[in-house]
Amino acid sequence: MAVKIRLQRHGKKGRPFYHVVVADSRSPRDGKFIERIGSYNPNTNPATIDLNFDKALDWLDKGAQPTDTTRAILSYKGVLYKKHLLGGVKKGAFDEAAADAKFEEWLKAKEAKIQGKEENVAQSKEEARKTALAAEAKRKAAVAAAVAAKNTPPAEEPAEEAEEVTTEASAAEATEPAVEEVAETAAPEAEATEAAAESEAATDEAAADEEKKAEE
Repeated sequence: MAVKIRLQRHGKKGRPFYHVVVADSRSPRDGKFIERIGSYNPNTNPATIDLNFDKALDWLDKGAQPTDTTRAILSYKGVLYKKHLLGGVKKGAFDEAAADAKFEEWLKAKEAKIQGKEENVAQSKEEARKTALAAEAKRKAAVAAAVAAKNTPPAEEPAEEAEEVTTEASAAEATEPAVEEVAETAAPEAEATEAAAESEAATDEAAADEEKKAEE
């Protein structure tokens, strides 16, 4: 029976979650499996991998063939490197203690690399958060300025009103002397008219007296 180490899909649409299983190569992808040896969640950064190291190594020794994705997962967790070291021990290239020392050194370097990636991700998230906060503060300031400008009356209107009042006052002052001049001019004309009327009345009275005397 050909045995494969592969992924079995779970989770929601658009957010898959996988089980790492050992199954017959003839079984459907999400069908019956022999044993579950771990899980893989690609929705986190970095991806979350939970793997039973010893069982994965044991199945590799038994001849189980991983798919491309599970091979990458096994390599990431060091299972393939451990298998390679054990092969060197069997061939007599080095002893088991040297193999364990090499593997421990590899694990430390791998953990440091993962830690650096996690720190970079956290730093990027923090910078993105600060940028978003700065953009939000700028947007709020712009909205507040627009509201203040809308609620504040224009500064030129009072000056225009004062100018209109000053113009009206000047026009009134200019009109008063003209009225006085008209009044002063009209007074002599009225006196002259009155004198002419009295003279005409005296002339008419004299003419009437002369006619009366002529009749007598």
